[in-house]
Amino acid sequence: MKKQVALLAAAALSLTAFSNVACAEDLSSLDPVTLSIYSPGNENSVPTKTIIEYAKLVEEASDGQITLDVHHSGELGNDAEALQSARMGTIDLIFAGTSGFTEFYENAKILDLPFLFDSAEEAYEVVNGEIGEKIFADLPDTGLVYLAEGDNGMRQISTTNKAVHTAADVEGLKLRVPTSQMYLDCWETLGANPVALALNELAIALSNGTAEGQDNATYHLVANATYDDIKYFSFINYMWMGCTMAANQDTWSSLPEEYQAILKEQAVVAAKYSFDTIAEDNEAATQTLKDAGIEFDEEPDIQSFKDKLGGEEYYQRYAEEAWFDQAILDEILAH
Repeated sequence: MKKQVALLAAAALSLTAFSNVACAEDLSSLDPVTLSIYSPGNENSVPTKTIIEYAKLVEEASDGQITLDVHHSGELGNDAEALQSARMGTIDLIFAGTSGFTEFYENAKILDLPFLFDSAEEAYEVVNGEIGEKIFADLPDTGLVYLAEGDNGMRQISTTNKAVHTAADVEGLKLRVPTSQMYLDCWETLGANPVALALNELAIALSNGTAEGQDNATYHLVANATYDDIKYFSFINYMWMGCTMAANQDTWSSLPEEYQAILKEQAVVAAKYSFDTIAEDNEAATQTLKDAGIEFDEEPDIQSFKDKLGGEEYYQRYAEEAWFDQAILDEILAH
């Protein structure tokens, strides 16, 4: 099955490349455009690397007719500020954490549910296909147009005081989570004592015992230097995090259809680049953590976590929320 998916993906990229060549031959009659694109992270962050790659892909596919003016490293504000600027049109294209979009676009909260995907590879296929288009179908109501969904990592669990192999091992564990009710709900149901803290408070919390673990992606531990007190790491793949590529609605509407097609096609290619880059970063981070003496559980009892939550019934606690869509959830789970 994976081989078939790979062949289909390769064929799709070949068709994309062909269509881009065809488009490039017909673009000379159109006015060249320069669009601003922004990601708040620093130059070494995966989102920033991704928009730099996106700019190259778009310039090549458009035969130089579309130029993306790349900005990053907080130059145009933090995530919330940048998203607001993109909605207003002072930024043309934005690539930022999907969690930031949920502040004004609640439909994306469905992606914050636990155990939707077994892997980042599965997430890429789902969110950059028909299901992703359905999730973000109403995004234009917020002043933005959805282009693609990039990667921000699969969340795992790492601890300071005991190994985690089954759900029983997190009973009473003081686990740092982001300041999100859905994360708190998940870990409270699993029997842990989740502690909502900002990321910049995490290292100190792990050092002084305020937190006994964290639920971050592998590369996040190294990138954010939050592993000094960590002794155990477990690959539970309990939640996937995304980064959303979007365009300002007015900017998008002003572009020729040929430009729109190129920007959309290459956004998906750039999204794949982000997934590939994080996969590489995870491998490097895993080795760094192992070299630091951290003990890894490569095959924890993931089913025990799903069972402790109550299986698919767990999701029904959100059934009355405006963002909850059972049909879309069923499609994701059936993938």
